[in-house]
Amino acid sequence: MESSRARRGRARTSRRRPLLYTALTTVAVLGATAGGTVYVRAQAGPGPGAVSSSSVTPSASGAGSGEATVDSVAAPERDDDALLASALESVTVPDGAAVSVAVLDLDSGAAATYGDGAFDTASIVKVDILAALLLQAQDADRRLTAAEKTYATAMIENSDNDSASALWRIIGEAGGLDAANERLGLTGTTGGDGMLWGLTQTTAADQLTLLRQVFGDDSELSEASRAYVRGLMGQIAADQRWGVSAAADGSSWALKNGWLARSTTGLWDINSIGRVTAGGRDCLVAVLSNGNATQAAGISLVEQVARTAVPALLGDGEPSSTSAPATVSTSAPVSASAASEASAG
Repeated sequence: MESSRARRGRARTSRRRPLLYTALTTVAVLGATAGGTVYVRAQAGPGPGAVSSSSVTPSASGAGSGEATVDSVAAPERDDDALLASALESVTVPDGAAVSVAVLDLDSGAAATYGDGAFDTASIVKVDILAALLLQAQDADRRLTAAEKTYATAMIENSDNDSASALWRIIGEAGGLDAANERLGLTGTTGGDGMLWGLTQTTAADQLTLLRQVFGDDSELSEASRAYVRGLMGQIAADQRWGVSAAADGSSWALKNGWLARSTTGLWDINSIGRVTAGGRDCLVAVLSNGNATQAAGISLVEQVARTAVPALLGDGEPSSTSAPATVSTSAPVSASAASEASAG
């Protein structure tokens, strides 16, 4: 016959076991070691969860105080480039065409790039030309002249090519642009030969770097210079308000577009760079494309990519559809001659 002492011992054991399980369901973080181990204090209390015994080990310092350690588990790092590439699988790129995009969430600092090829800038280089001019003026401790301001306004707001050529000469053509870009952090951009500023070669990643110089706080450009460029990019002519603005909420955008028919192929370069506000968050976007059969087809591709890329980075999952359909600009006619390739839209 079992003794009363044995029965009492067995009863105490059975009562302690559920209390131990309950105690392990709630933990409070006390500190961490340099090796990444988190110290926790077991706290008794109700709860449906349970801590795996494999993740809890006694602490040498807390062996007698009820403390234990849980090895910290790092959260998986989000691959924004992969997320962007996955989202862009829904975009149909016509045979013979190519597209690249870079996007940055100014609020979180998250950024992603798709494609690393070089593209003709066409008229998006006009933002770069203006940035170079402003850097040179800063270095000389001077303001822009009245003529330079007139050229800059026409060049950005109306994509005027003669104004761009005038400022291209003032900055020292490709040499001046390349020197400025070295300071601005553009490592994959090379100025076009002679007066062929429209054939400057660039990448989407470099254009995002340029946009950060204009719209960010950490910049070689002064606050006054940044505000000047941003103001002009926010007043683009009505027939040129296509491109990355397709990803914006209404009129919350600032941009510069470029369009160019190559004389050798008859195919179109269509590019768009700028800042858009989507879902209450500011993003910088650069979309570059070439090999488009028509200007309208290129604009449609660029806008579809912008509408897909921005929500992909922001985690919204669905392409934006808030923008009005694009209208094709006719303010800067494009000739098939090699000379006019420098002065396309």
